[in-house]
Amino acid sequence: MSHRLGTGGRLIDRARPMDFTFNGKTMRGYAGDTLAAALLGAGQTLVGRSFKYHRPRGIMASGAEEPNALVGLGEGQRYEPNQRVTTTELFPGLKATSQNHWPSLEFDVGAINAKLWRFFPAGFYYKTFIAPRPFWKHLYEPIIRRSAGLGRAPDAETHDADRYEQIYAFCDVLVAGGGIAGLKAAREAAEAGKRVILTEQNAHFGGRAVVDGIEVDGQAAGAWVSAQVAALSAMANVTVLARTMVSGVYDHGYALAYQRIADHTPGAEKPRHRLWRIRAGQIVAATGAIERPLSFAGNDLPGVMLASAVRDYVVNWAVSPGKAVAVVTNNDDAYRTALALHSVGVKVPAVIDARREATGDLPARARAAGIRVIEDAAVRHVEGGKAVTGVAICRFNSDGGAVIETLACDALAMSGGWSPVVHLWSHCGGKLLWNEAGAFFRPDPQRPPLGADGKGFVTCVGAANGDLGTEGEAPMLPVWLMPAQASYDLRAKAWLDPQNDVKVSDVQLAAQEGYASVEHTKRYTTLGMATDQGKLSNINGLAILSDALGQPIPQTGTTTFRPPYTPISLGAIAGEARGGIFQPLRKTPMYDWHLARGAHWEPVGHWRRPYCYPQAGESHAQAVNREITQTRKAVGILDASTLGKLVVKGPDAGRFLDMLYTNVMSSLKVGKCRYGLMCNENGFLSDDGVVARLSEDTWLCHTTSGGADRIHGWMEDWLQCEWWDWKVHVVNLTEQFAQIAVVGPKARTVLEKLGGDMDLSAEAFPFMDWKEGHLGGIPARIFRISFSGELSYEVAVPAGQGLALWERLMEAGAEFGVAPYGTEALHVMRAEKGFIMIGDETDGTVIPQDLGLSWAISKKKSDFLGKRGMEREAMVSADRWQLVGLETLDGSVLPDGALAPLPGKNDNGQQETQGRVTSTYYSPTLGKGIAMALLHKGPERMGETVEFQNASGGTVAARVVDPCFYDKAGEKQNV
Repeated sequence: MSHRLGTGGRLIDRARPMDFTFNGKTMRGYAGDTLAAALLGAGQTLVGRSFKYHRPRGIMASGAEEPNALVGLGEGQRYEPNQRVTTTELFPGLKATSQNHWPSLEFDVGAINAKLWRFFPAGFYYKTFIAPRPFWKHLYEPIIRRSAGLGRAPDAETHDADRYEQIYAFCDVLVAGGGIAGLKAAREAAEAGKRVILTEQNAHFGGRAVVDGIEVDGQAAGAWVSAQVAALSAMANVTVLARTMVSGVYDHGYALAYQRIADHTPGAEKPRHRLWRIRAGQIVAATGAIERPLSFAGNDLPGVMLASAVRDYVVNWAVSPGKAVAVVTNNDDAYRTALALHSVGVKVPAVIDARREATGDLPARARAAGIRVIEDAAVRHVEGGKAVTGVAICRFNSDGGAVIETLACDALAMSGGWSPVVHLWSHCGGKLLWNEAGAFFRPDPQRPPLGADGKGFVTCVGAANGDLGTEGEAPMLPVWLMPAQASYDLRAKAWLDPQNDVKVSDVQLAAQEGYASVEHTKRYTTLGMATDQGKLSNINGLAILSDALGQPIPQTGTTTFRPPYTPISLGAIAGEARGGIFQPLRKTPMYDWHLARGAHWEPVGHWRRPYCYPQAGESHAQAVNREITQTRKAVGILDASTLGKLVVKGPDAGRFLDMLYTNVMSSLKVGKCRYGLMCNENGFLSDDGVVARLSEDTWLCHTTSGGADRIHGWMEDWLQCEWWDWKVHVVNLTEQFAQIAVVGPKARTVLEKLGGDMDLSAEAFPFMDWKEGHLGGIPARIFRISFSGELSYEVAVPAGQGLALWERLMEAGAEFGVAPYGTEALHVMRAEKGFIMIGDETDGTVIPQDLGLSWAISKKKSDFLGKRGMEREAMVSADRWQLVGLETLDGSVLPDGALAPLPGKNDNGQQETQGRVTSTYYSPTLGKGIAMALLHKGPERMGETVEFQNASGGTVAARVVDPCFYDKAGEKQNV
């Protein structure tokens, strides 16, 4: 049965009908409709099922606060679940499907849960799914997983056909909300010369004022709004954004706004959504207010709606939810709905008013229009199953709720008062005040969200500030339950959160079971945890909880308001970071050269580094052995561009680095390098690398390839959160420079062949020095450092000239058989020297002393990160596992990570162990397998034979030796 009115509808274009489908059935709406308006207009009042009891659910609201009417939208690559029909604009060919039922919307076997409601009280899952514990994995978990959620998730193989983007914006004033208050605030700021961004979450500006037909500055609201929007849109210093919702406010005036660009035109050549990242000097929240529902038995049935929403559908879209619509209220505003219905010929059987006397101007106008008003009355219960058929009325304060009359109607409009939308104010710490007269929380101007300057940066205006425009209206009566003395049976059928099936009786049970905190009650009952995040249910719920606890509402308080205000798409959050650039592959300047030479790649963080360069007929192991032999015999070159390169600069830079590193960096002389260790607060080793002092106030810190971003973030964390007044800044230059290691006995000769203005001789350029100049005509910084134990230089040049230098080095070294070597050769050579590798010899529980690195820990510094952690009893214990070298007795290679077992089991029932292999390789230099290991009291056990597990379940005997297997005196690297 069609509910579309014959005339009216300020937002629809009747000349442009649009066909759409709901559950495969073709229906018709008009351009300008929301999907909710089109469904109601087509007579479709049942749109879904509730989460727990699978009760019938219809459209309750007209905006983002809608708790019930969620559908699956689209199909294939454009399918998306849980879309609100109230905020979905109609477009030709729209396909919608209802959710959370089987086998059909009309007949859902899950509805049996509603008959068994006494067995599913609040918190039943916490009590039920605990014991017997063995049942959890095989019985409880599969059932819960199948029952969880409302909509069907898109298929993992189906890629989203749309694109999304993000934009950064800056303004003096960000105005969230395009109603009367928001437009005035934007106009005032714009005329003062400020840069303004004005956002409105709907497609149309004006808010409730246009629907209710009020006057603004002597003009009809609609005309005034149109003039203001036009004027603001014409201003160069103003950006006007419709269909844009400010989803969250964060520290220092940072806000996110979610713009729906092409939801209503799918397939258009434009992004579907855009996420605005806005930094604003001041944020004005003109977000309005939301009408509260009333709690009474059957208030969840399809056809029971908010009075303001009914008014919206009548005025905006020429749709009535029924032919006879009763109204129940505790305030004057709902009479506007009765009058709007009456004006278009819809029957209003009565306005049921909980107040003893309805004396205001609006009730008088209703009576004058012939609308019956029943005072001191309440809805005892709503009659009907999948739709409203009538309303049973009782006295509001009656004991037991005896029925005094039953009204025949097919829809019911309810109004429990209004609550300011204080979410944006609260996101960043703004506090609230309880307004007793209006029964709502409003912003406390004395406790605003504070910026870095200690001043408030969020201002609420209009209804969001509690200015609800009730002048001339009679006082409302706070009503949280109808009737006031409702029996248990009625309370058990009065719904607070209709999507999650939370009843008045559930909240009262939570209080009875000791949940005095509103946050605990929320989680115990799931009140406000549905997709609308309690926009309609929270105030009523905490009022019921306060009554059950016998305390005032302000004492109970509110739950925490968290962004986003309404759900935003994952596509908008990701933006362009999808497919091949979801996690961009990082490539060095020589990547294509390596690729053309058949490099076998190894992932290192987001980088791809050559593992080795196999030649025709070579295995990877043979290639690695060849690369090592060539490098130690003559010369090899390594692409070391991935090493982290962090510049730390400022008057306090030395002081800062002394806190970060275990050794002293402030005493390092300009032109010198020093190896350093970084630990976390617990003393566990987190990174290492060579530090070079570039000038009096500048240091260059090299980090591991996978650690550059992490260590940069670590540095910033300490600077911003702890040592914020230190004069230091950190810049990550990792990708700005190519870095090439030239290694081997002929390394100096090869560099000298390129020519330059730097003296590379051993006397002029000793180990752990660095120089800056030109090499082969290319500006370069050369570090005399070694990770292989050979004569070695690491040459850093601007990234754009990295390939040119690499090719010149290959040419200059050709007479010596120069070969590029990869990461595996690098690892083997460093293991031959006994050098540690972060991530191999460390696992988050290892301190420098375990690795024989006590020499790198300053005895002079009073403090550094990790110092106190290292001094704890467990850290200085003689029973710790410590680094040693291993040589197998048969020359074989130990398995990576192999454990050294002991007899017996530990407290967890696992095999006792005395150590583990951390690095293990075949050494072509030594012609045998070598390994490094952490072994219980390792350095005290030199020469001892220890059994390690092998892959076949047996053991391999290995002798404990010094971890440095090659050139322990360091003669080759110092040559």
